[in-house]
Amino acid sequence: MLALTGLLGLQATAPVAGQDGFRFRSGVELINVTATVTDRSGRFLPGLTRDDFVVYEDNQPMEITHFSAERSPVSLGIVIDTSGSMQGEKWGAARDAIDRFLQQLTDPDDDFFLYRFSGSADLVQDWTSDRRAVSWSLGRVNPNGGTAMYDAVAEAVPMAHGGQNRKKAVVIISDGNDTSSRVGPGDVRQLVRETEVLVYAVGIDGQGQPTIVSRPRPPVGGGPRLPIPFPFPGGGGRGGGGYPMPPFPGSGGGVYSSGSADRVNVAALREITDDSGGRTEIVRDARDLDPATANIADELSKQYYIGYPSPGHKDGRWHTIRVEVRDPSLRVRARRGYVATP
Repeated sequence: MLALTGLLGLQATAPVAGQDGFRFRSGVELINVTATVTDRSGRFLPGLTRDDFVVYEDNQPMEITHFSAERSPVSLGIVIDTSGSMQGEKWGAARDAIDRFLQQLTDPDDDFFLYRFSGSADLVQDWTSDRRAVSWSLGRVNPNGGTAMYDAVAEAVPMAHGGQNRKKAVVIISDGNDTSSRVGPGDVRQLVRETEVLVYAVGIDGQGQPTIVSRPRPPVGGGPRLPIPFPFPGGGGRGGGGYPMPPFPGSGGGVYSSGSADRVNVAALREITDDSGGRTEIVRDARDLDPATANIADELSKQYYIGYPSPGHKDGRWHTIRVEVRDPSLRVRARRGYVATP
């Protein structure tokens, strides 16, 4: 089982300015939070300072000791649906949207990997900062087969956790419900809770009506912890795809399926994304993927980094985080908590 000292915080006593923004000396752990702030019209709001924010853990105010409003590089995984329903114009629109999305992430230190999922999950491009390599790998893919989205996300999240940059994210693009995974959204949600990875999802649903998750959420207090990262061939948390996954504790193994095979399960996507500080967006047509992914790229470039000393629970339980801004007209979105791994 991976200890989350590196996930939940860096060792620090005080921020010291340096080339990368902060240097850290040994001391208490930091809880790291990425916050997105918008006005009432939904526009991202830059230019705030540390004094504009208030952070609570388990409803207790925390001291913000580390803060940055500067754009930081991101280690990002793209998880793309390549099932048979994505064939034709829909696949062309998805490829074009991903190409433009990568170009909109302009930091030279950004790096990426690419997972596809149909009846199984496969890594088609390992970590790279070469955007053309991702596009070339995407061009070799032919959509076909079923939909094993949850399996793909369950592999991509720990891989993103192994990224070299402090900010880590996964973007999921899918047009249908999961039909082939061996794990469910609740299992993936628990996995996400044990990392700092921001998870975003864009669902293509022409009918525009959410379906219902047929599986209950795990208790807020935690539930069984998941073995992360999965053992990727080559080790190091930065490689390997399509590795056979053991059943998650409590998942019962086998194949997970929920509801109609041709509809996006909006509730399940939100179950995966919302605790992380990311979000789910539903579009009616594949041509709308371009503005949706552009919006995510813009968001990743205008977020705030907040760090506060860990209370040091080490109890294996879920501890809530609430980030507020002092201006009540503004809205803030951030991770909702973390699992305090012993």
